[in-house]
Amino acid sequence: RKLAEFCDVFCEQGYFDLESSRRILEAGKAWGMAPKIHAEELTPFGGAKLAAQVGAVSADHLERVDEAGIAAMRDAGVVATLLPGVSFFLNHGYAPARALIDAGVPVAIASDFNPGSCMSFSMPLMMTIACTQMRMSPEEALCAATLNGAAALRLSATCGSIEVGKNADLLIVDVPDYAFLAYHFGTNHVVKTIKNGTILEF
Repeated sequence: RKLAEFCDVFCEQGYFDLESSRRILEAGKAWGMAPKIHAEELTPFGGAKLAAQVGAVSADHLERVDEAGIAAMRDAGVVATLLPGVSFFLNHGYAPARALIDAGVPVAIASDFNPGSCMSFSMPLMMTIACTQMRMSPEEALCAATLNGAAALRLSATCGSIEVGKNADLLIVDVPDYAFLAYHFGTNHVVKTIKNGTILEF
């Protein structure tokens, strides 16, 4: 019970169908694990609407999400975690970030680092792809990579932004403007890492 916070399922044609996904997520909830779902990556399968129905914290991928799924996620407060590196590597189309944001869905971005579809954990690169290929602004990409990313993990009360009372988990970067994090790609701009107020040495 105390080893996991979330129960995640890959709801997709050829993998877990809607009913199986619902059963898995509801079973996880019964054990105190909040639901998360990988959905609509390959087909508009209905996973986004299922995420809303089960009260999922987030729905990930969403390359094929439709308008009904977007509306359901918005109404239920589900975070859309988009994975730009997967779309870049597999070349199978990008999630409709602009439609999600314009509809009022909170959007996070993540790497989905794994050996099969995205062998990169570079968040600045994910921001670059989000801006150049998914029509997100630098401000939106930065928020998606920080505060909304924390929200997708139920950590936004303590992490994700610089506010009084939150953890001092910070990256100090050497850039003339925050937009350079996405604009000057392929470069590590981090000069200091601070974890809970302590400067880390590497």
